[in-house]
Amino acid sequence: MITRISDNSLSLASEFVATNMCLHFPIDKWCDLERGINSASEKLGFKDAESCIKWLVNSQLTKKQIEILASYLTTGETYFFRDKTSFEALEDYLLPDLIFSRRGKEPHLRIWCAGCSSGEEPYSIAIQLSKMIPDLKDWNITILATDINPLVLQKASNGVYSEWSFRDTPAWIRKYFKKTKNGFEILPDIKKMVTFSYHNLAEDTYPSLLNNTNAMDIIFCRNVMIYFSPENTKRVVQNFHSCLIEGGWLIVSPVETSHILYSQFKKIKFHDRIFYKKNGNKSQKLEEPVTETAYYHPTHGGIQVAPPPPAHFAPQIEKPPTYEEALALYEKGKYSEAVEIIAKLVSSDPNNSKTILLLAQAYANMGKLTEANEWCEKAIKEDRLNPRNHYLHATILEERGQIDDAVKSLKKALYLDQDFVLAHFGLGNLCKKQGKSKESEKYFETALMLLRRLGQNETLLESEGITAGRLSEIITTMRKGGESI
Repeated sequence: MITRISDNSLSLASEFVATNMCLHFPIDKWCDLERGINSASEKLGFKDAESCIKWLVNSQLTKKQIEILASYLTTGETYFFRDKTSFEALEDYLLPDLIFSRRGKEPHLRIWCAGCSSGEEPYSIAIQLSKMIPDLKDWNITILATDINPLVLQKASNGVYSEWSFRDTPAWIRKYFKKTKNGFEILPDIKKMVTFSYHNLAEDTYPSLLNNTNAMDIIFCRNVMIYFSPENTKRVVQNFHSCLIEGGWLIVSPVETSHILYSQFKKIKFHDRIFYKKNGNKSQKLEEPVTETAYYHPTHGGIQVAPPPPAHFAPQIEKPPTYEEALALYEKGKYSEAVEIIAKLVSSDPNNSKTILLLAQAYANMGKLTEANEWCEKAIKEDRLNPRNHYLHATILEERGQIDDAVKSLKKALYLDQDFVLAHFGLGNLCKKQGKSKESEKYFETALMLLRRLGQNETLLESEGITAGRLSEIITTMRKGGESI
């Protein structure tokens, strides 16, 4: 039963979900917010919605409580191969270019479905790839599917669907499913191509090597940002831009296109749709040559332009680049610009393992795994006793599909630092992927033990912003049967 909620309470609730969940409910959508709060209040243990809202705005919610609220405030209306134009562009334009450029070199693809709902979209992408790549077993394919709603993530992980998920889809899709008493189950070979994970676009860090949101070739985020405020949408789009490699693609729904919002992308039209491409050539250079100077002249009509200085005028000495400048660019997701500076630093000091490691990290986030691996190996050569070097090497090796070598590198990191939380987490994750449940559980338990010694809001070293509390939540979810990252 839906009870009437006062406008004042709805205003408070709207502000709360915008701040904490990145969900936008302006006045014209308050009826949807009211319906969602009414449904969630009973699940959260309240007899009426007004009491629930009062508690929400005055409490520190747990991840579980946010998940419950999200499950009632977001909808998951989707089906297989929804939005035919996007999949036609994927098949005819985006994927052929990527596949051709990497076949025989470093065959890998990385695709992220942000806001994957019950899984029809990422599974559709997996089916598309299986059609287009006959030697799929030789490729390292990553299809990351994330959502804020745990209920739809569980359905997606199960991979069982009703007839409703096949509406308006071609008949040939059925061959990728087997009929069961509960519906249609996705075939194991397709199912294992997709990794499902909880991710909050409002709070979680991205891009990050830790949650696998870096160096993406394509990001699907359709009918998700319609829930966001303009401020949050701008921040999310900027983060997506950083998550993509140069030349990577962002695909949004037709109602989410915007000339201003995606100004850092190159617009590409396909039929009646606009797709957004990250174009490295559009990046503004750090320093542009100055040929004339604007200045104010009080007696000659205001702004005047001075001519270039005479040839004998002493030029300014170029300021040498610093590690701090490169790190600041890296943290903003401007990896190609950071590489330019780091390359100069390495040229002047070729044995500095700290600088070399940052170069390897930047290349890894650009998706240039060969370069990243080469520079990481150089960092290890310069400083074999630094566990950070071995941890990054493991991450790069995992992305290249060299799982056994990645395990060895993580064990080297732990040999050098037994309290390296992320190394324990990484080994737990890799062992889970290998089906070694006992070993996985051992590493996860050790990681949780170490995390309990830290403050919940303490940022972990090498995590690129992920807190101890957030990693604890991720591990707990995975131990309960969730997907590995």
